[in-house]
Amino acid sequence: MQRLLPDPGPTSVEQQLSSYNPWEHPHPDRPFVAINFATTVDGRAAIGGVSGAIGSAADTAMLAGLRTRFDAVMIGAGTMRAERYGRLVADQETRERRERFGLPHDPLMVIVSGRLDLPWDAPLFNEGGRVVIFTASEAEPPETVSSLRVVRHEGAVDTGIALAQLRHERGIRALLCEGGPRLHAQLQAGGHVDELFLTIAPKLSGGGAPRILEGDLPGVERLDLAWLLEDEGELFARYRRA
Repeated sequence: MQRLLPDPGPTSVEQQLSSYNPWEHPHPDRPFVAINFATTVDGRAAIGGVSGAIGSAADTAMLAGLRTRFDAVMIGAGTMRAERYGRLVADQETRERRERFGLPHDPLMVIVSGRLDLPWDAPLFNEGGRVVIFTASEAEPPETVSSLRVVRHEGAVDTGIALAQLRHERGIRALLCEGGPRLHAQLQAGGHVDELFLTIAPKLSGGGAPRILEGDLPGVERLDLAWLLEDEGELFARYRRA
């Protein structure tokens, strides 16, 4: 892996993330929020309905590395149904490393699901860990092995209120959102996103798969490039909100 910007030279995922401490920069009313997506060169965020076919082993390493740096990971219900998440940090050594950073051994998994329509047999709900679901539904979830709390919003989930609740009620300082595109749009429209990690895979997919952001914004959001890495033609960009 090569660092193209700034200070060109050899690097690695571990080296790039070694000084990245987002938990040190919470906002008074919400966590520090970063988004992570992989996309094809033609801008698609999924191949065959899932994102895993886009990136490489280096992209997987970046995803896993980012998860070690955040108090919580957020996804939408569609992403949960498509990807069927398991426990976010399965490796005991990695959980212990998180504790040395002063982070909880497992990131809190946060799911935004308006209808509470989720794959309850997915590994996430049966492998331990902690899950919070924000929903507008009055339905009751089934019993799960994982610790589960449901937070209900009236009418529709308000992501701004959800972030404030996570900050004040759960002590979440830094949150990583892994999609999907509509949740990304909601967070961007609310002005809640501080950084975007974007992997651009050297692939073309065509078709009608979604882009990394699907929805309306109040205006054009400007971004500043913090770093750009390259590995076998795959680009890894880190953008900050301008």
